Amino acid sequence: MTPRIDAHQHFWRIGRGDYGWLTADKPALFRDFGPEDLRPLLDRNGIGGTILVQAAPTEAETAFLLGIAAEEPRVLGVVGWTEFTDPRAADRIAALAGDTLLVGLRPMVQDIAEDDWLLRPELDAAFRAVTELGLVFDALVLPRHLRRLEQVVAAHPALSVVIDHGAKPEIRDRAWQPWADDIARLARYPNTRCKISGLVTEAAADWRPDDLRRYVEHLREHFGADRLLWGSDWPVVTNAASYDRWCEVTLQLTEDWGEAERAALLGGTASRTYLTRRGRAPEGGRPRC
Repeated sequence: MTPRIDAHQHFWRIGRGDYGWLTADKPALFRDFGPEDLRPLLDRNGIGGTILVQAAPTEAETAFLLGIAAEEPRVLGVVGWTEFTDPRAADRIAALAGDTLLVGLRPMVQDIAEDDWLLRPELDAAFRAVTELGLVFDALVLPRHLRRLEQVVAAHPALSVVIDHGAKPEIRDRAWQPWADDIARLARYPNTRCKISGLVTEAAADWRPDDLRRYVEHLREHFGADRLLWGSDWPVVTNAASYDRWCEVTLQLTEDWGEAERAALLGGTASRTYLTRRGRAPEGGRPRC
């Protein structure tokens, strides 16, 4: 049985100074978060390992996260960052990939002002390098980026693409289109997968599980459970729910799923996606949440 894997979590140290989005007006998040803070949550919820994801657009932060991963066995792999538009991007990606705990790369597309950034021709070399080195492209996108992302996916059919947070549908406004059609089109490409993560922070402050259900079921319908990954988005999730509450809600939202579907969502897909060629194997864990 595949151990439970949290496919999306963060650590940061404020004093490093490269988290431009993380400011004192976010008091719940404006402090250091490290492995010692997460371990009790993993233990309580029977989670065997995690995928640690970048939160700053610097290679220095990627090196910082890889250093944590080298010492923390519960971190199974790191999704890092490099500048994809750099003329030396392929060489930079190869250098970073020299550390086998690097399992993917993630440009922070949601924070880039240029909506067509994904379509820049100079990114092709970076996408080819990611593919050739067996890395995953984590797509941190918003609904308005999905049609551009579809063009990338179509042009690079061997590129392993994971869409973070369901592409952040505007759940608080009950928005549905064009997100629903655009994400369904992307799901037709076999090289795409999608994370069920970050949804509660896109919902209204007084959200209920049923507010999320329609979106989760749409992703299940089009990707299938074997191409969905569960992630906590901790500690960002604490803006809307505790780690334990998000685990509890995940169980509620998947209570009618088959055993194999749940196993895929809660660890199997993450293992196949990130850990087949790179990263480390989880030590074990009860597949509870």
